[in-house]
Amino acid sequence: MRPTSNLSDPNSSPRRQALRVLAAASTSAWWPVAQAADASTEAAECVAPSRPGGGFDLTCGLATKAVQAVRPTRPPLSTRYLPGGIGAVAFDQVATGRLGGPGTLVAFSSGSLLNIAQGRFGPHPVSAVRWIATLGTDYGVVAVHRDAPHQRLQDVVAALRKDPARVVFGAGGTLGSQDWMKAALLTRSAGQDPKRMRFVSFEGGGEALKALRGGHIGVFTGDAAEARQALDKGAPLRFLAVLSEARLPDALADLPTAREQGIDLVWPTVRGLYMAASTPDAAARAWVAAFAEALVAPGYAALCSQHGLYPFARTGTALEDFVQRSLSDYRQLAQELGLRSWPR
Repeated sequence: MRPTSNLSDPNSSPRRQALRVLAAASTSAWWPVAQAADASTEAAECVAPSRPGGGFDLTCGLATKAVQAVRPTRPPLSTRYLPGGIGAVAFDQVATGRLGGPGTLVAFSSGSLLNIAQGRFGPHPVSAVRWIATLGTDYGVVAVHRDAPHQRLQDVVAALRKDPARVVFGAGGTLGSQDWMKAALLTRSAGQDPKRMRFVSFEGGGEALKALRGGHIGVFTGDAAEARQALDKGAPLRFLAVLSEARLPDALADLPTAREQGIDLVWPTVRGLYMAASTPDAAARAWVAAFAEALVAPGYAALCSQHGLYPFARTGTALEDFVQRSLSDYRQLAQELGLRSWPR
């Protein structure tokens, strides 16, 4: 007769073995989730998809301080530069699984969404990434060298009307990028075909500002925050206009808008972070929660201002809706300017 085990006795050997198996299974099932749930407190990096000194670099700097404020015991985010196509290389590597994980955040801007809308980031759908948070908004700016003959925005417009080939624009991005768009819309406002304008592409705003300083380009159509940082570091710049609906506060309060000068040109640049779509749900939620907390923290508005940005907080569904609206608007603008789009 085969002996039977007493399952009601917790001290019986089979009972103990069953409990051990259950405990081990529970631990193995929950341990990765627990680890992923703490992703915002673990070592991580922020990828700036450009060379140092531009808007993506600024985004990573702000992200580092913002998350540190609400997760003070975590190691600071490290910044990794991954230039190439003003974000195209980074987006492709994330979409194809070569870059990503619970500790990898990637900076994006409205310019990134513009490029995605045109299919310039490769044949990848927008669902290839997880949108984590927007950190703030910047605005386009038109700037020249301090010794340039252009004193006002109307001077640039007058030069374009006379001969667009004599005005050399330069900024981060290539044909169809957001900085190219600013120059194209300014050229169109002068009654000229944007196809006739001269535009020099650089791998980020920092490189373009160096070229302006050296006299290699004549007009910079980048963003106010990156130009302001360069000015604070001694760059010989003169701001002609900010591309906002109304004058900005603080350091740029005296800078007139393009609209004030008769040019109906407004260009906001939202800055934020995304992760790979393959990021574990718990890890993504942890980062969303961390930034959602940071964006409403008492000192965040001042931190944002230190980086030349203005509050624009979006996470979750609100961020997804913003992304979809932006993609639709940018597709329409690209069609208006006769730009080629690639299928995704």
